[in-house]
Amino acid sequence: MRLDRLLQALLPHDEHFYSFFNESASIMVKAAEALKKLPLAQPADRYAICKQIEELEQQADVVTHKAFDELNSTFVTPFDREDIHLLTSTLDDIIDYMDGSAKRFILYKIQECPPAISELAEVVYKSALEIQRGIALLQDMKDIDVLNSVIRNVNEYENEADKIFDRAIEELFENEKDPIKLIKLKEVLVGLETATDKCEDVANVLETIMIKHA
Repeated sequence: MRLDRLLQALLPHDEHFYSFFNESASIMVKAAEALKKLPLAQPADRYAICKQIEELEQQADVVTHKAFDELNSTFVTPFDREDIHLLTSTLDDIIDYMDGSAKRFILYKIQECPPAISELAEVVYKSALEIQRGIALLQDMKDIDVLNSVIRNVNEYENEADKIFDRAIEELFENEKDPIKLIKLKEVLVGLETATDKCEDVANVLETIMIKHA
């Protein structure tokens, strides 16, 4: 073990970061659960769901700022400061993209959704659940096999989302004759697919932390 790692292991740590990570992950899952209901909801009911996601995004921002404030005032951290900053940021990015995708439903007054939108929202939800499971394993770093499974699953979900997205874009450009509607639906699809990319970013950070500290 490198000297800096040994010193880091021996010195007392600020454990608040694990609470921040878990809180962010919990908010993320709640937002993803609401998001997957959005395409299937009646247009009249979508505003309430969108408002719920917006409020969760604001809660996530508060947690993110608390984590950054803690990072700025803490001398000894449980793992590398750069990884704490990156994990906090990427978790927040996921919720930002979920919120952005939800708002487009309202702003664009989308009525009917292609099945791919529901499929992508479901992938976002499943990815969020896996990330929450992975975040919970960080503090003890004992269940390495389980953490590896989480990372692998999130990567597979992102690959699945890419396939759904590519197929949806192909069908959209082939079948949709209204150019305005095409643009609106394409932007929703892009937002959801990007959310799965951000989930994979979190999985990559978890893998980096695992390699350094397991």
